Amino acid sequence: MNAIQPSRPPLQPIQKRLVISRPKRHLRQRSYQVMALESTAKIAVNLIITAVAASAFAQLLSYKLLQQEKLREISTDVKLMEAHVNALQTEFSRNFDPQQTKTIMQQQGYRFDPSQRRVVLMNQDRREDEQTESSP
Repeated sequence: MNAIQPSRPPLQPIQKRLVISRPKRHLRQRSYQVMALESTAKIAVNLIITAVAASAFAQLLSYKLLQQEKLREISTDVKLMEAHVNALQTEFSRNFDPQQTKTIMQQQGYRFDPSQRRVVLMNQDRREDEQTESSP
């Protein structure tokens, strides 16, 4: 009975670890493949979105340039019409001015006011020729 017995049992039983590294490696490789595929898909989608945005931007830029050209043409036409309208307004106000009716009638017709004298302009060269002929 005097056999030697251990004084106390070990604290933790020693467990054998099973090393299964192949499935983990396979899972890691598979996760890397999935991440690579996902990253490639993201890059492809971003490239497609960038191409669509660049195309839309080019169309908007050409549309803007076309609209600016039309605006320049319209503003030029507006300036011309404003000048024409201003000329017509001054002529209208002149035509309906009671103080200028005589002058307008004289300009548009061949009648003259009896109190005015008619002035006839003659060519200077002709007059000198006439004077030289009558003087000898």
